[in-house]
This record gives sequence, structure tokens and C-alpha cells, in this order.
Amino acid sequence: MPLSRRSMLKATAAALPALWMRQALAAGAATPAASAPAPANLPPKPEYPIGPRTIADGPFKPTWDSLKEGYKAPDWFRDAKFGIWAHWSAQCQPEAGDWYARQMYIQGNAQYNIHVQKYGHPSEFGFMEIDNLWKAEKWDPHALVDRYKKAGAKYFVALANHHDNFDNFDSTHHEWNSVRVGPKKDLIKGWADAARNAGLRFGVTNHSAHSWHWFQTAYGYDATGDKAGVRYDAFRLRKEDGKGKWWEGLDPQALYNGPIYVMPDGLTTIQDLNNWHTRNDRTWNENPPPNNPEFVARWFARCQELMDKYDPDLVYFDNTELPLGQAGLDIAAHFYNSNINRRGKLEAVLNAKQIKPNHAGSLVQDYERGSSMGIQNDAWQTDTCIGEWHYNRAVYNRNGYKTPIQVIQMLIDICSKNGNLLLNIPLRGDGTFDEKEAAVLEGITEWMTANSEGIYASRPWKVYGEGPSTSNVTRSGFGGAADVRRYTPEDLRFTTKADALYVYAMGWPESRKLTIKSLAAKNPDYPGEIARIEMLGSPDPLPFTRDENATTVSLPEKAPNSLAVVFKVLPKA
Repeated sequence: MPLSRRSMLKATAAALPALWMRQALAAGAATPAASAPAPANLPPKPEYPIGPRTIADGPFKPTWDSLKEGYKAPDWFRDAKFGIWAHWSAQCQPEAGDWYARQMYIQGNAQYNIHVQKYGHPSEFGFMEIDNLWKAEKWDPHALVDRYKKAGAKYFVALANHHDNFDNFDSTHHEWNSVRVGPKKDLIKGWADAARNAGLRFGVTNHSAHSWHWFQTAYGYDATGDKAGVRYDAFRLRKEDGKGKWWEGLDPQALYNGPIYVMPDGLTTIQDLNNWHTRNDRTWNENPPPNNPEFVARWFARCQELMDKYDPDLVYFDNTELPLGQAGLDIAAHFYNSNINRRGKLEAVLNAKQIKPNHAGSLVQDYERGSSMGIQNDAWQTDTCIGEWHYNRAVYNRNGYKTPIQVIQMLIDICSKNGNLLLNIPLRGDGTFDEKEAAVLEGITEWMTANSEGIYASRPWKVYGEGPSTSNVTRSGFGGAADVRRYTPEDLRFTTKADALYVYAMGWPESRKLTIKSLAAKNPDYPGEIARIEMLGSPDPLPFTRDENATTVSLPEKAPNSLAVVFKVLPKA
């Protein structure tokens, strides 16, 4: 259930940040608004020329009706089923987890404490310095993508920018990018070349539409201690301050977005700070920032260049529907039309979250860290991670990664409902993954090599599954169904391809009898006779009986793997 407003106001800054924001929006948190006069000596708002937005010619118009009428998810996406994502940015450099760039500026937050201890106070060492520290010195995109392909990924997705407002590509509309700062490389080009060289479809994720409110913490200050009242770096730095420094010629305000909701002077407790952020910049706001059309103009130009320069097959927006009002509709129409113009047909996938029923079908629905409640007619996607989105050394230390069995069972459940899984494997700042992540990849690889026949190019059956996990399904805080944490031997999932029905056993029954109630005799979902049931990886058919209650399959003494066993059911001709 969504959090109550009272509960939200009591939530700490250390709570799961993305979940907290979306729940705040769902519960009706107030639109951000200043509750006190802004302080004096505000830095200038970064300027950007505002001209007419142009979109590629084609059948799609920038309206919900046009998007819905003309769009259908391409077959490549429906067949791919499994993608891997590198949610990789400078926020991985401190190895302290998600939303570091925002929360290092909130006194009392664990990431603030880590930052002060490791780098210094944020008034003197802000996040722009982390951007510069990030060198990606061991990054080998071809080796990484080849490893992901070996694990069964059919598409690869790279993070183009996050809420920290830094572009991982050669952006001509935003000076804070990976070619000018930090890695000094065009990361998106490197990823795109590697993916296409490996024969994978390529996608990008764009999270920057939220940076205008998300990053306002950089204009704050400490409420207590030796630095009480001393404003953080975003407030005090101007372009001219960079003369003779590594960032000479760059405007810090273009990175931090300029002051929009700036904390007033005079807050003297950490609770006051948290209350301020709750009321102002913490809400997950899809609207354009007030009195700042330059932000929208720059966002559109950056996103359009990302699409046109790198020609991605997939673009993921970390947004509830489309971002920034009409600008989001414009960029969606541009993406679809330009994709048709380059490919000769529509092959584009545009992901967004919590799509309204009257807009369903215009975009590909994405569920963050969850799943669909059941089979959907339209293709959809889950995005999730084996740990935190950004690399976190603490997750490694406590052995907190998802196990291969959790990933594989999640993939099976998603495919049974007509969805895809996009899985993030967090990279360290240097561009490598650790040995525990390598072990997870190896487990996925082993299962997919032997058992993926019923995954790729499959379609859902009449029902997605049976067993305890199909009843009393709990909802995720992001919408959709929450991940199933523990399956039983009674939990089954189904997919189909050609004339075969694939049955996935999420546990191995001790009785060595697999009971499939959905294949009971005279069940209208499978009215024909069964000719053969076999276990993937074994050439021999398995004995079975079928009556009005179920089909019961006699199993060998030992399961072929410990993750999920796949049975192939073939009908009589």
C-alpha cells in the first residue's frame, strides 16, 4: 500500500530513495513550493537558447492519440526476452550506492558521512569533483558485452545520463559530459559499437529530466556543526571561479541546473533539513521546472542528439509516463519517426513507467523492481538489479547480490506474462565488475545455455502459472507485482513456442512426481492429447499420466540443475 502522508514525512533520508519518491507522488505529496524567501546572492540560472522544437517527419504526431494508434512493440523486442544494463556513472566511483550525488548533500545521511570522511565537506569538494575523479580506466566495452552475450542477453542497454545531470556521450548541448570531464571518452559510442559488434540490439537510458529538482540539495548547507550555514559548492561556484583549475571554461551551474528550490537560511536541525527536502525537492515531479524553459530546451536538445547520433533501438525514460509535458510527447514522436526513416520500418522501443490505461500501447510499460500482475497483451519490461543501481561496496561485503536462482526464476515469471527482463550488473568506477558478480553471471550463463529454448521468441500460454505464488500476489511500491522471494515445488510457469508448451518447475518435488493441474484432461486450455513430455537437457521422454485432476510426470532421481527445471510438452499430431 502507498505510504500515508504522515508516514512519508517521518521517512528518513536514508530510505530507499526512488521508491520513496514515487510513493510520495502516489500519496499526493505537495507540489514543491518554497516556504520561505530564497537567500541572497543566488548564483545565476544557466542560460540556453530557446528555439522551436523540431521533430522528424513521419506518421507519428506528438499526441497521445497518435502514439497509441500507430505504435506496436517490434518483434525483436518480443523475442529477445533478456537484456543486460550498465547503470554506470560517476556515482559508482565512491562505491557507496544509489543516489550518491543527491544524498552526499544531506547532512545526517549515510552518504553525506561517507563523503565528508573520504573526500571532505561538500562546500569544498562537491559532486563535480567526483565527475572529474571518475576515469573508467579499466573499461573494456567489447569484453563486457561479449560476457553479457555469453550469459544470454539479446540486448544491451547503457546509461546515457542519470539524475546527476552528466552526459555519458559527446554532447554538444551540455558541456558536462564524459568526453570533456572524467573518462574523456564517448562512453555511449563505445557501448554502441561493442553491442553491435556482438550482434546485440542497443539501448540507452535517460534519467536527466528529474535533475532539476533532484540535484537542488547541492545548494543547501549543514544545519549543525563547524560548517553550519556554510553553503555547498553549487551555491558558491561560478564559471569564472574555474580559471586555472581542471574545470576552466565549464559552468558549475549548468551541471547543478541553477537554483530553483533553494533552502532558506536559518534551519538549525537535521529534522528541519529533512522536512524542507520533503516539502520541496524530494517529490517525483514530471512537470517542467517553474520559470525555467531553458532547462526543457536543453533537455530536449540533449535527448534528441542522443537518439540521432547513436541510433538506439531502445530508449528508457525513468519517468511516470513521458517527462516534461509536451517536450516528452515531442521527443517520443521524433524517436518513432526517425527510427522509421533510418530503418524503413518501426523497430523502436520507448520504455516508461506507470502508463495510464488510456495511454496503454503508446509506449512499452516498464516495472521497476517488480513484475506484471498477470499476462499482458502488449509487451512490457521489468528493470531490476542484482544489488543497488550504482555500485555499493557494502552490498558486496555482506553478500547482498541476487543469486542466480533468483534471477532465473524472475526471468521465467516475467516471460510467462509476456515480458522482458532488463538486468543491471553494477560496475565499479573503473569499469569492471567484482568476482561475486562474475559468479552470478556464470550461474545465469550455465542455466541459459541448457534451458533457454522456451525463453527466446516464446509467447505466454493461456495462463501464466499455477501454485501458491499465483494467489495473494503483493504489489510492488513501483507498481505491478513484487518479486516472489521464495517459490515452492508446486509453483509452475508456462511459455509456448510453435506447438510446444514449456513448463518451468520452480522447485524439485521430493516425491519425484511433478503435478501439472493446468494440464488436466478435458481442460479447455489444453484440449488435445499429449504425445510426449521431456526434460530439457535429456533426450529421453518421461513417463506421465493424465486424468481429470492433473497430468503427473515421473521424474528422474536427480534434478539436472538447482535453479529451475524445464519440461517440454508436445501434442499429438
